[in-house]
Amino acid sequence: MATYKKRGNKVKKGHQASVEDQSTTAEVFNTLDETASRSEQWVEKNQKIIFSGLIAVAAIILGFLAYNNYVVEPKEKVAANELAYPKRYFEQAQISAVESDSLFALSLNGADGKYGLVDIADTYGSTKAGNLAKYMSGIAYLKTGDYENAIKYLTDFSSDDEMLSAIALGNVGDAFIEINQPEDALGYYLKAANLRDNNFTTPFYLFKAGQTAMDLGEYSNAEKHFTRIKEEFSKSEEAKNINIYIQRAQLANK
Repeated sequence: MATYKKRGNKVKKGHQASVEDQSTTAEVFNTLDETASRSEQWVEKNQKIIFSGLIAVAAIILGFLAYNNYVVEPKEKVAANELAYPKRYFEQAQISAVESDSLFALSLNGADGKYGLVDIADTYGSTKAGNLAKYMSGIAYLKTGDYENAIKYLTDFSSDDEMLSAIALGNVGDAFIEINQPEDALGYYLKAANLRDNNFTTPFYLFKAGQTAMDLGEYSNAEKHFTRIKEEFSKSEEAKNINIYIQRAQLANK
């Protein structure tokens, strides 16, 4: 008599995969629910801190806007208005060949109850007009022989205008030359020359750097500065007779 093995109930593979997918999906949703629940609990527990943080951020933003609207902008306007008076004398002094010293003095010190450049620079130094007053004060002091104050105000001046910044640095170098500090002057001439390459300030201050290096006996450096003018700024005014200065530096270095 033939004997047959009993066949167990087979679960179809497709059905089994479907069950497993459903189980996995359920687990994912359960995990998401638990995570969301924990997040809600955390928010509920820390809502005072969160709310306080939002208030603090809003207060900072509002404070900044209020400060800018009610302090900074009005101060800028006042400084600009005050600058108009001494600026007129400063500009006149720049073109006057006879009364320049007295005009520079008026621009620096003011008159008739009006602020001078120094007052504006010291009182409104954080404003654009006050910053410009620092530059103008430095130039006026330089032109009238007060080199210490020229250095003070010009080094305190800052600008996004790289041309104007280079001129300010170069004028600091000129002031140091006048008080017999050529090493410091050389440093400022190089800062002015290297601030941004252009065909005006770069060769102009490289030439001054070369001359100052010659006076200091730094003949190799002088030759380097003169040679750079020749190679990189051949169309500049300083390049016209630059070969003479290169040869002088070379001869002095032998």
